[in-house]
Amino acid sequence: MTDKLRSIYANLSPLDHRYSRDDQTFNQLAGYFSEESRLKMEARVEAALVAALHQEGLAPASAVEEVEAAVNKITAEDVYQEEKKTRHNTRALVNCLRQQVSPENRQYIHLGATSFDIIDNAAVLRYKNFTRDVLIPELVDLTETLLEIAQKEKETPQVGRTHGQHAVPITFGYYLSGFVSRLGQRIEEIREKADSLRGKFSGAVGAYNALDLLVDDPLAFEENLLASLNLKPAEHSSQILPPEHLTDYFHSLVSTLGVLADLSDDMRHLQRSEISEVGEAFQEDQVGSSTMPQKRNPINFENVKGSWKTFLPRIFTIYQDQLSEHQRDLTNSTTSRYYPEIPIGLFLAARRLLKVFKRFAVDRSQMQANLRTGSNLLAAEPLYILLAREGHPDAHEAVRKLTLKVEDHLKTEDFQDSGDDKPITRIDGQDKKPNLLWELARRDQDILPYLENLSLREKKLLQKPELYLGRSAEKTDIITSRWQQRLSELKNNLKDNSAEE
Repeated sequence: MTDKLRSIYANLSPLDHRYSRDDQTFNQLAGYFSEESRLKMEARVEAALVAALHQEGLAPASAVEEVEAAVNKITAEDVYQEEKKTRHNTRALVNCLRQQVSPENRQYIHLGATSFDIIDNAAVLRYKNFTRDVLIPELVDLTETLLEIAQKEKETPQVGRTHGQHAVPITFGYYLSGFVSRLGQRIEEIREKADSLRGKFSGAVGAYNALDLLVDDPLAFEENLLASLNLKPAEHSSQILPPEHLTDYFHSLVSTLGVLADLSDDMRHLQRSEISEVGEAFQEDQVGSSTMPQKRNPINFENVKGSWKTFLPRIFTIYQDQLSEHQRDLTNSTTSRYYPEIPIGLFLAARRLLKVFKRFAVDRSQMQANLRTGSNLLAAEPLYILLAREGHPDAHEAVRKLTLKVEDHLKTEDFQDSGDDKPITRIDGQDKKPNLLWELARRDQDILPYLENLSLREKKLLQKPELYLGRSAEKTDIITSRWQQRLSELKNNLKDNSAEE
């Protein structure tokens, strides 16, 4: 062994030297996905096997005690040194454990097992434990933070955007409540898929050949052994677990990262200079550009989108790993070593966004200003709907033609009060210019009779389309209240499950 420690900046992966270089994050992730933790978990599965053999009367209690003690003594460096001789990773682990156990008890280590009885169970345990202890709590914190902002901004008008164009108004809180709902559903999906992960202890081809020589009921032995690890057996296994459970689990992670990327991309656009409706908090000494001192780039949102681009393609490799020739081949041996980077990537993205939204700035006045830039046309939908409701025979076409006139007037800026009995209407003395669509509609003799039947509220809405918010606030309340309850229940369930283990 050597006492020399490699600098984190000498590591190869950006996950180490850039994105988890603070000790807290690195240690948190390393506790589940470092090479040391992987080997420790595999050693614990080996110890569970010896304990199960003891329950069957095949191994003495001293063997259980010695192997459990040996688990805490071996190191990854020990195993790797042994692997130089064995050229087999699991046998290297077994040999290191045997070296820490008395000669009379060594025989029970790995007895009746094949490598992937150990490797697959250890991998599943790492994913399940990380998901429960670290990933879901982080995603819940992020969702609850978005939920709080949504509640706070549930009545903040914002222009809706479709196809990159102004559509009709919504509220910013309603917009965020959509991501609360999407993330909440993804969290529940991750929880379900993690809980559905299965284990196996069925030997070299999955038919319990070796165990059948040792115990009366190999299937019961498998079930009891896995239960000691808080796992359930797969319905059928070969030398390896059926891949679909793990495939579904990783799909839930990647699709969740897609939701975070969608949110981040929208936030990035809303920070554009010409929109400027939201902002990441900028530190006093932070630099946005190496040459333009005024720049304040949306680096965190861009980072999350970049992470999604990095980890999205990994799901294709996982789909390819559904194929394994007959009872087992080694084509997934290399690829599966990279699997942990997917939950790590999702966790780091969620943690980054959590920090951003904890110090998130919403510019309500700019949202209002942007909404008003298109106010002359934003009332087109409600005008069409109300005219049709009142019996206009071709309301959509009538309003479409009015919008063309509005655009002409806006280009020439020649719209003035005609001096007739329909003066320019200003609402609460705030508008410097009239709402052109409303004014043109009032001057249209074919449309005017239908307008006269509208309520005062409806007329005001057509003059001030920023009031055309539908049930944005009400729906925001419904969604945030629902997810406040469901997330609370989820957190309590996680605590209960963790306490049981």
